[in-house]
Amino acid sequence: MSEAVLRIEGLEAAYGASQILFGIDLEIRAGEMVALLGRNGMGKTTSVRSIMGLTPPKAGTIVFRGCPIAGMTPDRIARLGIALVPEGRQVFASLSVHEHLVAFAANRCGSADPWTPRRVYERFPHLARRRDEYADRLSGGEQQMLAIGRALVTNPYLLILDEATEGLAPLMREEIWRCLARLREAGQTILVIDKYVERLVRLADRHSILERGRAVWSGSSAELAADRELWHRYLGV
Repeated sequence: MSEAVLRIEGLEAAYGASQILFGIDLEIRAGEMVALLGRNGMGKTTSVRSIMGLTPPKAGTIVFRGCPIAGMTPDRIARLGIALVPEGRQVFASLSVHEHLVAFAANRCGSADPWTPRRVYERFPHLARRRDEYADRLSGGEQQMLAIGRALVTNPYLLILDEATEGLAPLMREEIWRCLARLREAGQTILVIDKYVERLVRLADRHSILERGRAVWSGSSAELAADRELWHRYLGV
């Protein structure tokens, strides 16, 4: 068993008086891809926001590579080696593609073969062709590639993707899936939120399903693929 990169126990979170998470447990081991599943509004993005320090937990523990991070500021958490590809991409309109990649470049995991802007361009030729374009002139799919590339050049221990294929055309969506498959094969530790369960059962190692802020099921891709009743009960498919 590889070591736990991220361990969450008893996580509770709220927005004001409205509690969203009720005691979430989650573990991600080195080299794994874990999918966090559930219908809209069940607490997936709030879980990610709590990990990143954007929504401080009310209770529970979040331990990243042996370091308790609950209550840390987002910038400190990012410097420890967690990179987020946020829902909605959130690229900077006034920066070019290349400026994004240069501005965020770091080698936080100390890789001997780190992600660089050049490697990102090799992985996403669309970006190479548009390296001098401002981000707001890119298509939605190109912006998503840029958001992933921006995260990769930080060379994180843990990469988190929140709805990375949302709203993309089928061809662009397939490009993102191919990228995730290659990252997984290369040993990148990944937490992914997405609605395309059919693809995730082929990519991810394990899954955790949230329902109304509680983790109601966790298991392997083989277990999830074999139980379509779970899909109907909790995922609305």
